[in-house]
Amino acid sequence: MAKILSISSEVIRGHVGHAASRFVLQRLGHDVWAFPTILLSNHPGHENFSGEPTDPAHLEKMRDSLDGNGWLGEIDAVFTGYLPSAEHAEFAAETVRLVKSRSPNAKVLTDPAFGDDPKGLYIDEGAAAKIDSDLLPLADFVTPNRFELGWLAQAPVTTLDEARRAAKEADFPVLLATSIPGDADGALCNLLVEEQITMTTTVKRRHAAPHGTGDMMAALFLGHFLNEKSSEEAMARATGAVEIVLQASEGADELVLVPTQELWVNAEPWPVERIG
Repeated sequence: MAKILSISSEVIRGHVGHAASRFVLQRLGHDVWAFPTILLSNHPGHENFSGEPTDPAHLEKMRDSLDGNGWLGEIDAVFTGYLPSAEHAEFAAETVRLVKSRSPNAKVLTDPAFGDDPKGLYIDEGAAAKIDSDLLPLADFVTPNRFELGWLAQAPVTTLDEARRAAKEADFPVLLATSIPGDADGALCNLLVEEQITMTTTVKRRHAAPHGTGDMMAALFLGHFLNEKSSEEAMARATGAVEIVLQASEGADELVLVPTQELWVNAEPWPVERIG
């Protein structure tokens, strides 16, 4: 069991942010200490929602209390997701540096979580820039979607070849990009680049899917890696798990995560293709 400090959003109804990632990591056997960057009634994609960001100063006080008790040295990994402002990105980066000073072997996964198709950026551009400049350089694993990879690379990502080039130029230790258009018509790929080795898993494109798949995918990848799986197997198992949930969630307005847990936690690895 790993101890994971997680910094992301919280909703009362549905399975996005921590309501997806925390549960996934716990079901994979890990302990999660969750800092909520924002508290919402539900995902803003629904007709009505309410809530507000958590004051970063309050998060800092809570983090410092944990540190004062000597507990940050127990952390095995940091997971960062939705950060609604530049101040939240600064808090996340400061927290990563503090954890690494207390627990030098702790791994860091950053899900950029600042935009998606077709809307584009859904946080302030300054906040996205702060994630790029301050947080991503600290990460061992980065998990952008197609839009986020293109934004970070400042290059078009409309094909698998363009995604490969953008991922290699980004030069993160391990990059797992999701929702990449595949070579086959109607296909999407998850693209893993590690030490110049490129691997993909390919799934069918769905015309509509509930929000939260990115949170789930990133958590599955980290959770399996912390369970001593290779990056390749972690991606394969994460892909298989997300496909199980998406199939069960067809026609639903939120991920059907809890009723399917026994299936996705034991998902078989999805086929992986090495492409360079």
